[in-house]
Amino acid sequence: MSRIVLGAAALITLGSTASVQAADLPYGSRAPYTVNQPLNIYSWAGPYLGGNIGWDWGSVDNNPTKPSGFVGGVQAGYNWQTGPWVFGIEGDIEATGASDTFAPWKFSNPWFGTVRGRAGYALNNILFYGTAGLAFGELKGETFGLTETHTNAGWTVGLGAEFGLAQNWSAKLEYLYVDLNDSNFTITGAQNGYRFGLARAGVNYHF
Repeated sequence: MSRIVLGAAALITLGSTASVQAADLPYGSRAPYTVNQPLNIYSWAGPYLGGNIGWDWGSVDNNPTKPSGFVGGVQAGYNWQTGPWVFGIEGDIEATGASDTFAPWKFSNPWFGTVRGRAGYALNNILFYGTAGLAFGELKGETFGLTETHTNAGWTVGLGAEFGLAQNWSAKLEYLYVDLNDSNFTITGAQNGYRFGLARAGVNYHF
């Protein structure tokens, strides 16, 4: 009988030791992020900075010129994300080669910028968004050796898609419609402003 009691006590002791050791094992630990981690946890939240290049084309109010040309610049912004919904603000400044000459008049748009809100829906590492806000830029007129420039404010609206390439890098395609309000140009004797479409591609680094 004593042997049975001693054997049972030994089994209980071994079982208790094994339970204590099992309780010390790390359960549910999360592996660190690696490049092989699936992009279905891609986060759009936070600040970003990037560059872009594209083409714009448009027309000058009360003038037959239709400036067009290459565009390039930089953008910066900040996103907030709640579930699949992404909201943010973005600003950009662009240098452009858009110009056109008709008869004695030449009009060009040397630069412009925008400050816009963005709202979109993320499908993992793909973000579809709409954007709208303030636009501003310079319209330059030339005729018979005379030059006149005006910096006008206006508005812009557009659509885009952004693609997460890695946790810190993304690429985007975007279309904007920009309306720079009219100003009174003495050299033309008319109210002239510039309205144009812009298609561009860009990359962003997310901090």
